[in-house]
Order: sequence, then C-alpha cells, then structure tokens
Amino acid sequence: MHKNARLTPKGRALMLGRLEAGQHQLDVAQAMGVSLTTLKKWWRRYQVEGPQGLLDRSSRPRCSPRRLAVELRAQVITLRQQRRTGRFICKRLAVSGASVSRILRQARLSRWRDLEPRAPVLRYEREHPGELLHLDVKKLGRIQGVGHRITGDRTGRIRGIGWDFVHVAIDDASRLATANVASDEHPHTAERALRAAVEHYRKLGIRVQRVMTDNGNPYRSRLFRATCCELGIRHLRTKPYTPRTNGKAERFIQTCLREWAYAEAYASSVQRTIALTQWLHHYNWHRPHSALHSMPPIVKLGLKGNNLLKLHT
Repeated sequence: MHKNARLTPKGRALMLGRLEAGQHQLDVAQAMGVSLTTLKKWWRRYQVEGPQGLLDRSSRPRCSPRRLAVELRAQVITLRQQRRTGRFICKRLAVSGASVSRILRQARLSRWRDLEPRAPVLRYEREHPGELLHLDVKKLGRIQGVGHRITGDRTGRIRGIGWDFVHVAIDDASRLATANVASDEHPHTAERALRAAVEHYRKLGIRVQRVMTDNGNPYRSRLFRATCCELGIRHLRTKPYTPRTNGKAERFIQTCLREWAYAEAYASSVQRTIALTQWLHHYNWHRPHSALHSMPPIVKLGLKGNNLLKLHT
C-alpha cells in the first residue's frame, strides 16, 4: 500500500457497505476522506466484479502498441551472444540504442564478461588441521590520529607516513588463524612470518605440511623456497589472476579489516597493532564461524580440558 493511500481493500468494503446501508454517496465520500469520483469508481467495480473488484490492480497498461515484438527481442539477444556490439545490433535490426540497451540489461548481457560462461565454484576443505596453510599479505596505511573514516574530514589527512603489512596465515581445515604486522613484505619478512606461523601451529599440536600462496614476489623468492624445504613443507602457488584459489586467506583478510582494522578509531598504528592480538584470540577461541556450524575454530582441534587451561590464557 502507498503510505498516503486513503483506502485499503478493507476500507473500500466498509465504504461500499455504508452505501448498501442506504447512506448518501456524498456523505460517505466525505466521511472516508475520498472524492465522489473515487467512490463511484469502486462502486462500479464492485457491481461488476464483486469482492474481487476491491483489490488493487497492476499499474501495467493493458496494451503497449510500441512495445518491441518478442521475436525482435530474441534476435537482439542472439546477436549479442554472437559477440556483436550494441551499435551493430541497432544498425542490423533498425532498433534504437535505448531499446537495445534495455533488452541487454534485462537479459544481463550488457557487459562482455557476462557473455563468458562462469567457471564452476569448486569448494574444498582439507580433512585434518595442518594439511594446508593459506598465506597472504594485506597492505594497510599507517595512522597518526583518528582518520577521515571516523571524522569524515579529509582536510587533515597525513600523507607519506608509510604502510603496515599484515602477514596472515589460516589453516584450511580448522580455520585457526594467526597474523603479524611488519614494516614491509620483503622475502626475509615473509620467511620470518612463515617460521612464526609454523611455530604457532606447532604449539597447538599442528604440523604444517603444505602452504598455499599467491604469486607475489616474497613467495617466489629463493629464500622462501629454501625455508619451505628446510621445514619439510610443500609450497603450492595459485593460478595467476585467480585469487579465489586462495579464497580462505582472502576471506580472512576481509574479516580482519571489518572487525579489527576498521572496527575502532585507533589513535596510532601501534594501538591498532596491539589490538590485533586480542582480536585474534577472539577469532580463534570465541567467534562463531559459519563454516564450522557456528562454532569457533579451536573446536576442530578436539583439545581436552587440561590442554585448554594451558593454551587459553
């Protein structure tokens, strides 16, 4: 119903009931707050259609003589599927550009990428923790004071203060995650982040067997490859321009940004880095995870009570 509508189907029935009771049309119209023309319209519909005539009708016109034929619309779509441009279709079928654009938009064929078949979504999950570890790096601007995301004022922006690099790791099976903030993403930093992640999972009783990364420079370095060989870890890299292969790390980064990096008004980068440790504890031990039936990632380890007391500090 429109927010300013005077009558609803029930109100129309009430109005016509007063007419049937013998009240004068003008008096009923004034009492219901509608014009006499409106009252007569609903009275006429009620006499012809009965109670069904009191329901709202579609605002679509009964006849659209200028509407394109179904066959012509099909030809537009067929030519588009043959990789023809909109201008070519307009000239070939003698149809206006606005009509072709509307047809393609309704058929969801406006963009070239819509013409390509979508790759099937292949979801996978390792059976045991440690079988596969996803690694990635997220670049965050350093901060000195509350920024424009909170204040809405861009005039006081501080430029040239550098970047922080968050090196993240998340286990494929359990979704247990760890992260640390560094000043760069050089191979030596990525190598130290890998060793720190392996040690973190070792303390939880998890032996890392494989790691998956993108094709960034830190992960294609000889140092990173040598470190993987030293630790007995097989290194897997994603297909170029296919970030969804490393989707668990990408999704974890989104969660980090939403619930940690941009969740509060930090006064400095140091304060934001300190808050990361607390948030990681919440993520691993308390935050419900949709892929784990609303349970925190730590439940996948099957720890006993005495182990929980040692680890949960």
